[in-house]
Amino acid sequence: MDKQAEVRTATQATTFSISELAREFGITPRTIRFYEDQGLISPRREGRTRVFTRRDRTRLKLALRGKRLGFSLAEIGYLINMYDTARDKNTQLTEFLNGLSQRKAALLQQREDIEAVLQEMSAFEVQCRELLSAQEAKAKDAA
Repeated sequence: MDKQAEVRTATQATTFSISELAREFGITPRTIRFYEDQGLISPRREGRTRVFTRRDRTRLKLALRGKRLGFSLAEIGYLINMYDTARDKNTQLTEFLNGLSQRKAALLQQREDIEAVLQEMSAFEVQCRELLSAQEAKAKDAA
């Protein structure tokens, strides 16, 4: 069975194993256990085996997306829990937009800071090369 067929089959299933979710999302079972420890997902147990529902799969997907967007675990948990309890999706969407806006502003500021540091580094490189050239020229003149 090819990867796409596996994903389709997993998506249609009502429960998932930790290895199925790890394979589907390209993460390790340890990562999934970490999100469980953080309270972002809560699989039921059948003996020692974790059994994940579609709800757990969705929560894991949202957590991974939040992580990729740079949200903290606390922010991710807040947004995911809001998804579970919100009667009005507008509240959740508004909170998500606020979070995105704050994260975007922080990233834009980081990009600006990085650009400033890169410009400063370039100026120092030029200055150092000029000093080296001047010293080499002095050494040639003295010889």
